[in-house]
Amino acid sequence: LDQNQSTGKLSLVKYHNVDMSSAHGLWITCGASLSPWNTHLSSEEYEPDAFTASTNTQFKAYSKNVFGNETTANPYHYGHLPEITVNPDGTGSVKKHYCLGRISHELIQVMPDNRTALMGDDYTNGGLFMFVADKEKDLSAGTLYAARYDGVLTEKSTETSAAKLTWIKLGHATSDEIEALADSLVPTDLMDVAYTDPADVTYTKMYCDGKANWVRLKAKKEKAAAFLETHRYANLKGASMAFTKMEGTTVNAKDKIAYSALANIQNSMIPGDASYAASRNVTFSKTVKAGGIVAHKLTGGLKDSEGNAINSDWAASQSYMLMMGTDIASDALGNTSDPSNIASADNLKFSEKMRTLFIGEDSGNHVNNFLWAYNVDTKTLSRILSTPAGAESTGLHAVDEINGWTYIMSNFQHPGDWSALHDKIRAEQSDKITSLIKANYKEGYGASVGYITGDPVQPKLTKA
Repeated sequence: LDQNQSTGKLSLVKYHNVDMSSAHGLWITCGASLSPWNTHLSSEEYEPDAFTASTNTQFKAYSKNVFGNETTANPYHYGHLPEITVNPDGTGSVKKHYCLGRISHELIQVMPDNRTALMGDDYTNGGLFMFVADKEKDLSAGTLYAARYDGVLTEKSTETSAAKLTWIKLGHATSDEIEALADSLVPTDLMDVAYTDPADVTYTKMYCDGKANWVRLKAKKEKAAAFLETHRYANLKGASMAFTKMEGTTVNAKDKIAYSALANIQNSMIPGDASYAASRNVTFSKTVKAGGIVAHKLTGGLKDSEGNAINSDWAASQSYMLMMGTDIASDALGNTSDPSNIASADNLKFSEKMRTLFIGEDSGNHVNNFLWAYNVDTKTLSRILSTPAGAESTGLHAVDEINGWTYIMSNFQHPGDWSALHDKIRAEQSDKITSLIKANYKEGYGASVGYITGDPVQPKLTKA
């Protein structure tokens, strides 16, 4: 991009595709973040279940499209973290990191220490994860942890009643050794998995992606399971695997507080549900489709579940709810969540200079998804952008300063992606809305990439 330093306007100069062949291709990318060392930390979410991949229509189609047949793609090569380095000429190169856990990555946050990564999990029956790199600015080796809540996290948890958590060490590895294990192992080398009760006490029942699993670990396969079957292994180790669609994570460095988006409060967090047993103190009174935002207090001097020191001053020690969305009966437009409040937060970014948390929605509850700004000092929530009906607010980034200009980067995608939520407006204005979507956004297959910035300040002339 080029910048007009007088007006702040950004202009596209050129762009390049990044060759992903060295990383076995790329699987379902979503929200990304900028590392402190200025690389693009991408994501591979909804990792394919390795035990059912051979019969999974989507995965077979992916394999055929990428490799020319339905059987070449290895499910253990996907669900990891690709890091893109931008070269001086604007091109990019990729390194996929296999040691940050094979989970549903989306928009991880690397802390100011250049080593600690806090990671949500855009998954059903997912967890809160942390990776502490061995070296600064190098995610190719380190230790992976999963959170276990010892205090109870509820919708009423506040900063003064935050739920304490313990980090369970899942394992230490380098990316290269886990990639080598992915190359050489098949799922049944790591564990036995049944989808109906085997009536065998050596199996542990758990819920993965909304489905009951019975799992038994193979002998001496702890490391491989920790990094290639991370969801199942974290369950076996006692982590709080309760969250559904814990998406973007960001950090307020001054206050040492991180924020994670919870798109929905789902059954796994509600007592009485069959999957609740694995929630381990994540306990909400009811489902909330509008979701909420959970805050994490960050600190140093912590020990893991085995009593070993965690080599980080930015590890989460307690969590509480910063805000909750509000479900409503359908209003005149068709919204099923209060349009004056957040619904299904997805992307999160924090501006240190503005002391503001920016919140992008991917909601099936607002007819138009919004971008919000929440000032953490005044506690004021302001709606600052609306996307076309059916579109998701995405591509969020808070750029505090480039040559004196501040930018809120914001995109939207899939306009006109109708759902039952839009039935009311479609019945009233279907032809008009559909024609506008088609005319403006390439038959609904177009998207927009842009930003918000301030108007130039004109100096006022005063008499001497």
